[in-house]
Amino acid sequence: MNIYAIRAIYQFELARTWRTLMQSIASPVISTSLYFVVFGAAIGSRMVEVNGISYGAFIVPGLIMMALMTESISNASFGIFMPKYAGTIYEILSAPISYVEIVIGYVGAAATKSIILGVLILATARLFVAFDIAHPIWMLTFLILTAVTFSLFGFIIGIWATGFEKLQIIPMLIVTPLAFLGGSFYSISMLPPVWQKIALVNPVVYLISGFRWSFYGVSDVSVTVSIAMTLVFLTLCLTAVWYIFKTGYRLKV
Repeated sequence: MNIYAIRAIYQFELARTWRTLMQSIASPVISTSLYFVVFGAAIGSRMVEVNGISYGAFIVPGLIMMALMTESISNASFGIFMPKYAGTIYEILSAPISYVEIVIGYVGAAATKSIILGVLILATARLFVAFDIAHPIWMLTFLILTAVTFSLFGFIIGIWATGFEKLQIIPMLIVTPLAFLGGSFYSISMLPPVWQKIALVNPVVYLISGFRWSFYGVSDVSVTVSIAMTLVFLTLCLTAVWYIFKTGYRLKV
């Protein structure tokens, strides 16, 4: 394992975060704070509790998970797309490092940035609502698993994209709607029976449900199923990354 190569890629990607601090960290935190103000104050005044939890506290895990998914995809996709766009990807591919080390460097940096962002949003949420974390170890587990999984997904998108506009297609048209419909702001049990069954097709439901369980001990689906679904998605992403480097898909052009 070439630790020096991994560290070089990792530190370079993290350095980009500090150069674009407003865009990378401040903007998502401010945007999420606005959700607390709008949904927590406006809707929370009319919807007092959900499953015995105050509405303001109930939406905290959903908002963190939504920001975590979108930022993980954005960080990882942009990180690998820029070397492709600038042509420096060939220098990386010709260097004496394996594709595993390349993936660890880029995905590790993207996941680290997303985890830092998730922790900052968690701290910011305390300014608006009071909440407890019933299972802190599981909370961190879900946080890290989700950040790594969606960073891998973003890495795949960055390689697939042939232009800047394509970097936003999947996050905007697929991931964000699934996050909104995945129980970020409500419990699946509040839906009619038919829509409850339809909602279970949405994979984001399992991520948000498991993460919310780690806070309050309540969930819409089994925690075991939530973890299993996360690991399945992680495995699919790892398989896709392996195929990309094995075949040179959109790398060796």
